[in-house]
Amino acid sequence: MYAINYAMGSMTLLDAKVYDEARAKRRRLIIIAVCVGVALVAGTIWYLRNWPEERVAEHFFSDLQKQNYEGAYGVWMHDPQWKQHPEKYAQYPYKEFYNDWGPGGEWGVIKSVELYGSAVPRGGGSGVVVEFVINDRAEHCRVWVEKSDKTMTFSPY
Repeated sequence: MYAINYAMGSMTLLDAKVYDEARAKRRRLIIIAVCVGVALVAGTIWYLRNWPEERVAEHFFSDLQKQNYEGAYGVWMHDPQWKQHPEKYAQYPYKEFYNDWGPGGEWGVIKSVELYGSAVPRGGGSGVVVEFVINDRAEHCRVWVEKSDKTMTFSPY
């Protein structure tokens, strides 16, 4: 009853292959390695999810630290050639930017900058809040970097 017709190419339970312990162990190790690899790749992608926006903000603060305010304004507007068409930025002109970020601004002369972290606001958003420690102050500086065009603005949070 348990035997299937041998003429049809089937086999009985007694004809089963011998268990190969080495093959099973190798298969198990491959499965574990693939799972660990997928977890590492996923973790790396998650950890670096805001990397492009963080680099833009770091470049901005690096220019401020070097007191290259015109270069920093170019990073803020994501337009290194902003001097060619300053009228395009009438909403936040360079003079106002200099008042905010120059030596007389809220943060003063920036001597030290340390990236503290970044986050996308709850519910998503079109940009990333990037947070810095400026001049070892307890109050952190937060800027908004738009994902689509890498322009910057003050953080709404």
